[in-house]
Amino acid sequence: MLNKFFLWCSGVDTELLEKCPKSEKIKYFGIGGTVLFTAIMASISGGFALFTVFKNLYVAIGFGFLWGLLIFNLDRFIVSTLKKQNSKFKEFTQILPRIILAIVIAVVIAKPLELKLFEKEINQVLQEEENQKVLQSKEVIGQQFAEDIKANNTKIDLLKDEIALKKAEVDSLYTTYITEAEGKTGTRKLGKGPVYKEKREKHDFAFNELQLLQTTNHDKILELEEANKDLKQLQIEKEAAALVVLKNSDGLLRRIKAMGKLDFLPQFFIMLLFIIIETAPIITKFLTPKGIYDYHFQNEESHVKNWAKQEETKLDQMLKSADHINKVVHENVRKNENLIKYKTEKEIEVQKTQTEAYLHKQGSIFKI
Repeated sequence: MLNKFFLWCSGVDTELLEKCPKSEKIKYFGIGGTVLFTAIMASISGGFALFTVFKNLYVAIGFGFLWGLLIFNLDRFIVSTLKKQNSKFKEFTQILPRIILAIVIAVVIAKPLELKLFEKEINQVLQEEENQKVLQSKEVIGQQFAEDIKANNTKIDLLKDEIALKKAEVDSLYTTYITEAEGKTGTRKLGKGPVYKEKREKHDFAFNELQLLQTTNHDKILELEEANKDLKQLQIEKEAAALVVLKNSDGLLRRIKAMGKLDFLPQFFIMLLFIIIETAPIITKFLTPKGIYDYHFQNEESHVKNWAKQEETKLDQMLKSADHINKVVHENVRKNENLIKYKTEKEIEVQKTQTEAYLHKQGSIFKI
């Protein structure tokens, strides 16, 4: 059963192959195995590629299965349509487009598997890019909020400076009325005289202004600090959202670009391996000399061609005969038409002559 399945995969005519020795069966068994295992690798490759995009296992398995069937059908078609010729140049011109197609298929199959093989290195490159983009994103987002936060901080500093200036003024007035009472400055009289009272009133008035200013500015400072907290929270949220977008951008194209930054030589050898596997059946069939199966196949093909040519010749002769018969029939019909026309004219002439003679005879009788 397995032997028949592998031979079917090679696209060989099993009825013709039964007439061939065992060596021919082994050759096409190997070709069928290559076609089958290439399709399996293509299925794995396609499934992994789609899983990288959609992150859905069932979709990836379904697509991988269909992709493997497509590659299997293409490879089987390429191998089964190759025919041995009497000239190697003719064979080369025959396999050239098939080799090009096989190379394209090999590259398409190899790329997703390369992504899996170099996954750790690609992840490292992506992590470095991500870190750099996170820093750039934070810098850009920070610049968007920096001006507003700076303006609020400037307002806070101005409000604090205003309080500090007023406090310094109150402290100065306090020192003035205390030293007046002690007789150290001003009137230099010890005790609480009229000048002391005046300076004390100025201090108390300024102190009340300071308390009002502290209350008012403190509320304003709290509002500005709260506004800064909201801005910083919004900044953090935007940075987190940008990070989520960056995390979700880990797609197939980004990974292919990241792999392009790795060393080319390992990737090249992996791709070369798949190219060799994909083109192996074609190259093998091209390099091997004509086998018994090829002669049987050529013989069967010649029989079919000769039969088709004979049928075509018969059909051509039948058409020519039918055309000749039609011409003869039409010629006879045309002659018969002329004969009938001639007879009709003569009969009309005879009838006309008889009618005239009859009328003449009748006229003669009536005259008598």
